[in-house]
Amino acid sequence: MTRLTTVARALITTFAALLASTAPSTTAQADTDPKAPKDFVALRSVDPTIIQEMRYVTPHNFVGERIDGYRQPLCILTRPAAEALHKAQRKLLRQGYTLKVYDCYRPQRAVDHFVRWAEDLDDEAMKGEFYPNVDKTRLFADGYIAARSGHSRGSTLDVTLVRLPAKPTRPYHTGEPLVPCFAPKGERFPDNSVDMGTGFDCFDTLSHTLDPRIHGRQRANRQLLKGTLEGLGFVNLAEEWWHYTFKPEAHPDTYFDFPVARESLTSAH
Repeated sequence: MTRLTTVARALITTFAALLASTAPSTTAQADTDPKAPKDFVALRSVDPTIIQEMRYVTPHNFVGERIDGYRQPLCILTRPAAEALHKAQRKLLRQGYTLKVYDCYRPQRAVDHFVRWAEDLDDEAMKGEFYPNVDKTRLFADGYIAARSGHSRGSTLDVTLVRLPAKPTRPYHTGEPLVPCFAPKGERFPDNSVDMGTGFDCFDTLSHTLDPRIHGRQRANRQLLKGTLEGLGFVNLAEEWWHYTFKPEAHPDTYFDFPVARESLTSAH
């Protein structure tokens, strides 16, 4: 081996070592992420019987891809909200139902992802299911997308009812044909939820909790969910039958940005 080759290899080795020592590791990145306050808990630690179908960690949502900040399919809430949800679950189990959550705490970076998507008017990959009757230019004006979300404060969740015994919901396959979220239950994407008249995250006025076009069993299902949760301190968002906030909020003026992951919790839960 020539001296030149030896020197060159030594330089390459040194350069590689330098890169390795300066490149941020996955662990280091995780360590720099913000953490949740001590009063945030994993819902499963308070009530493991509530079904969790966390949509934003999957591509089955109005954006069509995993949303920023969702690292694990985990429902995180402030402890008062989680404990109130546990009380609701106990009531519903006696009636043959279980709660199912679609989303709980939502980091600000996820809300920012929604905003970027809404501003990209060319991306309408999921329009056929989630907003078939809404022009994408109207998403901000009509209130479907906003720069802030109550979910980021930790006491808001998206929830539905499932009749027991709960059957599994089949996985969504990217690229499969889309059916409008307000189509009859037997035609839209299958969900083990009871029939609420629309699917979750349906951008349509039919999603308004008390829309007069929703009647019969669909209306009764919405009223059962609403009556149970409101009796325990939750407040429904009138435009979304699935959206509830526990009051008083533990953090009414703070929008958090820690990732949805067990590592974000400051103590073992």
